[in-house]
Amino acid sequence: MEWTGARYADKPTAEVRTRIAAAPERVWELVSDIGLMPTLSAELRSVEWLDGAAGPALGARFVGRSEHPSFGAWETTSYVVECEAPRVFAWAVEDPELPSAVWRFSLAAADDGSTELTQWMRMGPGRSGLSYAIDRMPEKEQKIVYVRMREFEQNMAATVDAIKKLAEGAAPATPAAPEEAGA
Repeated sequence: MEWTGARYADKPTAEVRTRIAAAPERVWELVSDIGLMPTLSAELRSVEWLDGAAGPALGARFVGRSEHPSFGAWETTSYVVECEAPRVFAWAVEDPELPSAVWRFSLAAADDGSTELTQWMRMGPGRSGLSYAIDRMPEKEQKIVYVRMREFEQNMAATVDAIKKLAEGAAPATPAAPEEAGA
């Protein structure tokens, strides 16, 4: 990730992608399994569906519990805002109208039967835990945003790599630090 000088209000984004030698339906099983994500993450501790939901569906809600050395532990509620198997799974964190973050997995089928997997996220526009750090050190806002966006990008790369290994039949080497359910 390059230095952009972005501020929180700019709603910065991060994106990573990989080609997976598996059909989109197989990759979809993994990216839409919220219970799998904590096993791939050093930050996300647990995730569970709310309101009796048993799986991904437009409007379904889930709670995620995360922990970070700099931010401590927190819990967020996310709302599924896009759900089209086997193409897209996206959720807004906290308020779907003014989310603290939006996360998305997009899957595209290739002619050879493989899948192009993209993970994308946007910070803001709603307030998040990062907002409190910025409130305490407004003169460092651009650096705070840059460091967190770099973390997201690195963690997302680890997530899609772990999903690739699982989809292609190999177990991930070690739990990395992929995306979190709440920013």
